[in-house]
Amino acid sequence: MPAAPTSPIQPVTEVASKVISREAANDPARMPARILQTAPGVLQFSGTWTVCQLGNVMRQLDGLLMRHPDSVELHGEQIQKIDSITAWVLQARLKKLRDSGVQISMQGWPAQYQQMLDGLGPLPQDTSPVVEAPGRLEKIGRATVEVFKDNLALLAFIGETAVSLLGVLLHPRRWRGRAILHNIQLAGFEALPIVGVTSFLLGIVIAYQGADQLKHYGANIFVVELLGYAMLREFAPLITAIIIAGRSGSAYAAQIGTMVVTEEIDAMQTLGIKPMELLVLPKLMALMLALPLLTLFADLIGIIGGMLMAASQLDVGMHEFIDRFATEIPLKTLLIGLGKSLVFAIVIVIIGCYQGFRTKGNADSVGRQTTRSVVQAIFIVIVLDAVFSVIFNLLGL
Repeated sequence: MPAAPTSPIQPVTEVASKVISREAANDPARMPARILQTAPGVLQFSGTWTVCQLGNVMRQLDGLLMRHPDSVELHGEQIQKIDSITAWVLQARLKKLRDSGVQISMQGWPAQYQQMLDGLGPLPQDTSPVVEAPGRLEKIGRATVEVFKDNLALLAFIGETAVSLLGVLLHPRRWRGRAILHNIQLAGFEALPIVGVTSFLLGIVIAYQGADQLKHYGANIFVVELLGYAMLREFAPLITAIIIAGRSGSAYAAQIGTMVVTEEIDAMQTLGIKPMELLVLPKLMALMLALPLLTLFADLIGIIGGMLMAASQLDVGMHEFIDRFATEIPLKTLLIGLGKSLVFAIVIVIIGCYQGFRTKGNADSVGRQTTRSVVQAIFIVIVLDAVFSVIFNLLGL
């Protein structure tokens, strides 16, 4: 009968054994791995122990060890070579036997192989150092240090902006007029609808809330002073700055933060383009022009809203309202509000751009810094508004 056809895929162990046999024939020093039982409980290891023969010798070793469960001597004088993988598997097998109660002694093993068997082993379960949770005082100290570092970095950013602005003022050709006009359109013109609606409703609310109290005293006409001083000095600059901080300040931080993540800032510096002059100064000059104009627009729309409410609730005609407004509201009230809006514009741009440059290389950081820019800008604007109120009161303005 003809012989059965040989499978095209031979077992790995058969192929490995053939390779080792050919190598041993060519190199007498490299003998196959063998285990010889010289006496009951005594095993003699010899040859070259490599991963290619691992399956055969481990099966042979398991069969021999099962016959002597109490104690075994392993002699390794004739070991020519043993690699790290085989040593690791052999050590794991011996450890399992020791754990089951078998006494194993190793005799005559070469020093380097004995050291390899002793050094290899399973990794410890937990090698990480134990870190104690910081206490409350330590948390306060760390938070204080972080706030101090952040304020110091912000102060450095303000100084760098001032130096760049001075350099541009001394060299007018470095002004980027197109970028300034583009930012005026984004932060000023496109913000007119939201500022107008908010101011109109705010004027209506102020006049409506004052109307109920003024009616009791027959002082309907004083709604003009109430609305004029409240809108021109406080509400119009403050509300407009808060809207712009949430609308444009966040856009500044997100834009610059995205450029930091995509390494566009590094590319600009490599090309010799200063990010301060290209990104910060145009936004600063644009908002310093746009925010006072938006505040003036908010004043006008808010007064119109309050005037309509006064005409419907207090029987104060529009002509009477306008005449009294022109005579009782001084020009300095309007100028104070516009001056405050100029300071608010600087704060919004500085905080937005600063937080954008603080972005650290991922999308989560962009969102985090954008949120910080809005929160910090609104908080500082409100604090400055309170400080201005105290200062103007002390100066009698």
